[in-house]
Amino acid sequence: MDNLKKTPLYDTHVKLNGKMVDFGGWALPVQYSSIIDEHRAVRERVGLFDVSHMGEVMVSGSGARAYIQNLVTNDISNMKPGRVRYSPVCYENGGTVDDVLVYMLADDKYLLVVNAGNTDKDYEWFQRHAPGDVTLENQSAAWAQLALQGPLFKDVLDRAGCEGDLPVKNYTFVENMKVAGVPCLVSVTGYTGENGVELYCAAHDAERLHAALMDAGREFGLLPCGLGARDTLRFEASMPLYGHELSSEITPMEAGLNFAVKLNKESFIGKAALNAPVKRVRIGLKLIDKGIAREHAEVFADGRNVGFVTSGSPAPALGGNYAMALVSADGAGYDEYDIVVRGRGIKAQRVELPFYKKAK
Repeated sequence: MDNLKKTPLYDTHVKLNGKMVDFGGWALPVQYSSIIDEHRAVRERVGLFDVSHMGEVMVSGSGARAYIQNLVTNDISNMKPGRVRYSPVCYENGGTVDDVLVYMLADDKYLLVVNAGNTDKDYEWFQRHAPGDVTLENQSAAWAQLALQGPLFKDVLDRAGCEGDLPVKNYTFVENMKVAGVPCLVSVTGYTGENGVELYCAAHDAERLHAALMDAGREFGLLPCGLGARDTLRFEASMPLYGHELSSEITPMEAGLNFAVKLNKESFIGKAALNAPVKRVRIGLKLIDKGIAREHAEVFADGRNVGFVTSGSPAPALGGNYAMALVSADGAGYDEYDIVVRGRGIKAQRVELPFYKKAK
């Protein structure tokens, strides 16, 4: 692990007996107890994740809004301070650079949160398209990010102690809020399909904040959670993962992210390509036969190859094994498919996405 990048919570993970793995050049815990236990903790109670490997890029200047409006596919023209917006970022050919969160801090100041493995690539892309009235700063090393997710997250925050009112609506945030005495940006966002918040703090405060939340959550059955549960949770909620459902070869329209692509905007990078008819679509599949469909497994319908699996996994909250697949537009209308797993065809039926929706 010595040659890997480490988050400010590396020592904490080791003390908690986290099983450390190489995740895109980062030393991160895949699990502490078991992936199933951690998954169920988030669905039924509350879990705590270290996502400090994510990248943070500050965008400021008089041209910041116009610059981001051209950079992302979603529409940020009506955003107000305290709001968050999810959006893909695309190449001219419609392929996906990344999917990001846009935080509006002020009229001339925004925070872009990017996927960890894409930070350097994204920052170079952002710089390439930045005009003179915009300043970019890669602040990733200065931030830590914790995700507190699950139906009891508010109980944990109340016990930890918060100074000020928590944001309530999804995709809103509050700056400079103290949680357990630690100044945080508190955001009603997450990557699990459950209610929860993401807490951004200074890197040097990460251990103190993590310890306070672990202590506050003990009576509520909080578990520290690793990458394994983070992936099964996002998979159940059918959230795309860059490198799987999105990539430089997969457009957001193919991934079913039409809600985040505003073709009525005057212009943005990739608009012309995304305006073309979609040739492939993302679909959901529930496996009927035994087996787990893994990434790249071929998908057949009526005897012909129509696409491939982008992600496959058991779904602990639902029971059974599921898969998301990218298939040709003319191959998306079938009720049953065959997925090739270890040389044999496994029956699967088409199901709607998302697989899992939290109770209201």
